[in-house]
Amino acid sequence: MPHYELESAHGGRVVGVDEAGRGPLAGPVVAAAVLFRAGVPETVAVLLDDSKRLTAAQRDLAYAALHACPETEIGVGAASVADIARLNILHASLLAMARAVARLPSPPALALVDGNRPPKLGCAVRCVVGGDALCLSIAAASIVAKVVRDRAMARLGTRFPAYGWSENAGYPTRDHRAALVEFGPTRHHRAAFGTVRRLAAAAE
Repeated sequence: MPHYELESAHGGRVVGVDEAGRGPLAGPVVAAAVLFRAGVPETVAVLLDDSKRLTAAQRDLAYAALHACPETEIGVGAASVADIARLNILHASLLAMARAVARLPSPPALALVDGNRPPKLGCAVRCVVGGDALCLSIAAASIVAKVVRDRAMARLGTRFPAYGWSENAGYPTRDHRAALVEFGPTRHHRAAFGTVRRLAAAAE
């Protein structure tokens, strides 16, 4: 169960940062930054966990609660397929994190970032491996990033229904891989990814 110890130990404006979408074959990588100005209300805290441990319905409930909480600040940033091709997926993820933090109403004093690679954020950064399962603000960020990205992929899925993005969010499921072989890649696919290149070659 995530807790609030890392945030409260520092004091001041402490933000949790996480991303969603490093593994998919298509779509952007999305990051979120979540800051609780006066602690986490218990009604919100009980809804928070690593987004991968929650169902889609649970994530939607937590997402709505976070946005309804007046003491919560949320920033969202993304890196496009073009950014991913230009930078690689790791550095595109770090860019999305920087963009998310930049969209907060005012800068934080410290960012708690999931993982072991610190993005350049213009503030102190502490990496927390497995932070989405340990730290409430990172867990909140993981939920926001996941919900925002899944909804974006569902919207794209209505325009490219063959790939099943409304269900798989661009991840390399069997049906998604089969569609790539049958129809080839779209402009939303990550052409630099080896799996996309191989499946696109099979489509020719």
